[in-house]
Amino acid sequence: MIATPVSRRIVRWARLLTLGAGAVVMVLPLVYMVSVSFTPNVLAFAWPPRLMPQDPTVANYVEAWNTNDFGRYFANSALVACATTLLTTLLSALAAYAFARFTFPGRSLLFWTLMLGLMVPSMVILLPQFLVATTLGLTNSLTGLVVFYVGAGIAFNTFLLRGFFERVPVELDESMTVDGAGPLRRFVALYLPIARPALATSAVFAFLAAWDEYSWALTSITDPEKSTLPLAIAQFQGAHLTSWSLVFAASLIGVGPVVLIYLLGQKHFVTGLTSGALKS
Repeated sequence: MIATPVSRRIVRWARLLTLGAGAVVMVLPLVYMVSVSFTPNVLAFAWPPRLMPQDPTVANYVEAWNTNDFGRYFANSALVACATTLLTTLLSALAAYAFARFTFPGRSLLFWTLMLGLMVPSMVILLPQFLVATTLGLTNSLTGLVVFYVGAGIAFNTFLLRGFFERVPVELDESMTVDGAGPLRRFVALYLPIARPALATSAVFAFLAAWDEYSWALTSITDPEKSTLPLAIAQFQGAHLTSWSLVFAASLIGVGPVVLIYLLGQKHFVTGLTSGALKS
């Protein structure tokens, strides 16, 4: 059956309406969350609900920041996320470079064994991970968070970067080899500059994973001074009474760095995702 111009327009409009409805469903809760965060708690759930606050105020943000040493938790999360991002990206890039450009016995077996770790839910290994951390003295420390966050992120980021490194023309690699460049020099001078979009994508994923992680931080951290931002936000929820205006304000403070990083690296992020998914 040959599609007519009218039927094509109908399909196009139906697709646009479906995507528009999906976008509204996805964005509406965030808009409502922002609205409530600027609303006094006594008016937070007034009926009918408002997408624009009646008496907007930043008092919730000020109170959230000054409550329960929130600034310290924010700094802890920033330190852990930045260290995790740096180490995960570096180690994943080195591993991906080895898998993409070196031939050694058991390469495929080792790579797919690494990928197998992606299929194991994090909650399944939470208890064994805690026992290992206890034995190594890594519980109740920010260092322990970084070590296990890096370990959890290497597999996925290696997979992501390997696909990008494989697209680098072999002729460039061979040309540098003829000029006397060793593996490390080729990695630093050739692969890293070319792979900047993929590295940015890897860094964004690593940062988000460390910034948002809750379960391992809750399990391994008992000292309030070493808590991270997700733990701080959870403290705003009481057993019998919760100030949702404060919860939403604290949550949006936590979302701020994530949005900023995505906006700053959006171009590289999209390029890294698309280029890493294609074969030349």
